[in-house]
Amino acid sequence: MGIENKNTYLMMAVNGKVQMEALKKVKTILVTQPKPERSPYYDLEKKYELQIDWRPFIHVEPIAAQAFRKQRIYPEQYAAVILTSKNAVDHFFRLCEEMRIKMPQETKYFCLTEQIANYLQKFIIYRKRKVFSGTKSIEDLGSALKKHKTEKFLLPCSNLGAKDVTSYLEAHNYAYQDAMMYQTVSSDLSDLSDVTYDVLVFFSPLDLKSLYDNFPDFKQNDTRIAIFGNSTGKEVEERGLTINIKAPIPDAPSMPMALEKYLQVSNKES
Repeated sequence: MGIENKNTYLMMAVNGKVQMEALKKVKTILVTQPKPERSPYYDLEKKYELQIDWRPFIHVEPIAAQAFRKQRIYPEQYAAVILTSKNAVDHFFRLCEEMRIKMPQETKYFCLTEQIANYLQKFIIYRKRKVFSGTKSIEDLGSALKKHKTEKFLLPCSNLGAKDVTSYLEAHNYAYQDAMMYQTVSSDLSDLSDVTYDVLVFFSPLDLKSLYDNFPDFKQNDTRIAIFGNSTGKEVEERGLTINIKAPIPDAPSMPMALEKYLQVSNKES
């Protein structure tokens, strides 16, 4: 990648100090997520004549029934289930089917969002008195959980757990059992070994783990790194890399907006 627009600069706040960052023109971007049908990224691609590629750095794998049995957890013994994602729904009912477990019709389901509750209809006969939904977080289910405080809750989760949920349950003295039913793992990125991008876009600390699982000797060099969220930023810095583009921030709450702010300067015609 040749150096272009040597006199182009961007004011950046780093550790509380404003610095001037010399920019090079961006031509290629890799977004570490699945490719969506519609996205503001496509507008950026056209407007700035970019090549934007999409590649998930992580993926979900099921826990086999044989491995799950070793946890000695029996879903049918729980009258209440907390579901934190569509993945949790999928793998909960997958394991029930594989282990020939039929959940009682009286089972109560507590879903973090309405979208998860609607998705649940694929697997059960929907009864509102048995399905409770929040809007975003476990706190939204507080009143519903309180009405059923005598229940012992089952929490299907991945190898990453569900820290916000378990912290809430423990703080309010709920009896619960978390059950690992699927796992998030690094994807095989070996086909990218000889490919270089001007910008890498990360959304999770696990994306960084995958990068180094695949390329232990990765060096940033001239690659710009864009991150979403504080935990992702912390992981980047702990690995000794430089953050060039960050979201959310007050004037760029989304990653496409943060990228465009950068592109307005980096790709400005000299």
